[in-house]
Amino acid sequence: MKKADIKNLSAADIQNKLAEVRADLQKLKLAHKISPVENPIQIRDLRKTIARLETELTLKQQ
Repeated sequence: MKKADIKNLSAADIQNKLAEVRADLQKLKLAHKISPVENPIQIRDLRKTIARLETELTLKQQ
């Protein structure tokens, strides 16, 4: 998810998306532990997306 897309979301939408992305990350990490994921770069991308969402949420709550 790009920063411009995140800026257009409300705080509630960001929290919902954050929960969804965190769940996706947990599933992907578990799948990677069992057998190597086809594209392990996805794990890094999800972590960065979570950081972007958390940053924007902090800015909106101030």
